[in-house]
Amino acid sequence: MADKYLVQPDIDFINEIRGTGGETLKKCFQCATCSVACPIAPDRKPFPRKEMIAASWGLKDKLLPNPDIWLCHNCGDCTAQCPRGAKPGDVMASLRMMTIREYAGPKSVANALSDPKKLPLLLVIPAVIFIVLGLITGLLDFSPERVHGGIVHSEFFSHWLVDIVFVPLTIWAVAIFAMGLKRFIGDIHKNAVSEGKTDKQGIEVKGFIAALIKVIPVILKHSRFSECGENNDRATPHMMVLFSFIALFIVTSVAFIMLYVFNHHGPYSQLNPVKILANVGGIALIIGAALLIKQRLDKTDEVSTYKDWYLLWLVLGLGVTGMLTELLRLADAAFLTYLFYFIHLILVFNLIAFLPFSKLAHLVYRTVAMAYNEYSEREVKKA
Repeated sequence: MADKYLVQPDIDFINEIRGTGGETLKKCFQCATCSVACPIAPDRKPFPRKEMIAASWGLKDKLLPNPDIWLCHNCGDCTAQCPRGAKPGDVMASLRMMTIREYAGPKSVANALSDPKKLPLLLVIPAVIFIVLGLITGLLDFSPERVHGGIVHSEFFSHWLVDIVFVPLTIWAVAIFAMGLKRFIGDIHKNAVSEGKTDKQGIEVKGFIAALIKVIPVILKHSRFSECGENNDRATPHMMVLFSFIALFIVTSVAFIMLYVFNHHGPYSQLNPVKILANVGGIALIIGAALLIKQRLDKTDEVSTYKDWYLLWLVLGLGVTGMLTELLRLADAAFLTYLFYFIHLILVFNLIAFLPFSKLAHLVYRTVAMAYNEYSEREVKKA
């Protein structure tokens, strides 16, 4: 006898889906074209058909802990083939953003990040923190001699001030992710067991880590993107942004070690391997972000939410302000280079502080979901 499930539609949840990019949800009439068209949906409980009907009924408990919404790479094939224009891809994207907000706390921060009216506040807060903390500690030098003298970023804006802010901020972001992922992994396993997506009754840490290691090359090579038909042109700029962040993370880590272990304050020579990697990463970040923005502007039939644009312009802003800071320093334009350096730090603050709440968190949640799918030994359809 089949298990019984008491359907309790959540009207508010349905309206929230429709208000965050899935407004075409109710056009779905369950023809299953989307699941057939998707090149990466598993044979066992394929998506996104079941997600569309669950969303139509407002079954929040069936959707937010569902790993399948993360296995979806927003290819667009399902949306292109949908005979009713229900746009399953947009609905899945909406569900992913709602899942991030569900597992990241405090909710007040997540809500602020979703409200364009709060953007000025999100930019002013780090500026005030840096200025007030810098003046109190004396680690921020606004003197005329500094503005008109030799350009040394660490003397204008001490590296101690930067690290006093960013080290705790990074710990905060990691802690938010850790708490959210602990719940997320437990919930997606319960979902998989209850829906017959896996025969495993528990999660073995060693096996899960092995699965995680196995999917990392898939993510780095963007193998899933290459299987897409409609939006496979996103693969190259998306990969450029990903590898740019990896390169700049390496640069930051090396600079941190050189500073605190070897007492090397910089600046680095333009021929230094660290500087070369930083420049290549910065340029690739700008180009990748610009291409992603152009593609979104060209895809007028796809829904782009405020959070989409917030992330894209933040990434572009990070690349542009970072490169301008360096170029203006080389041009000996002291006031402008310090100004853009300060703006760059404000944007970095936004990137780190709100990482667990922004769309960029999909990198973490999708990685975990893909690792779980590999660990669960669920059969995957071959393209």
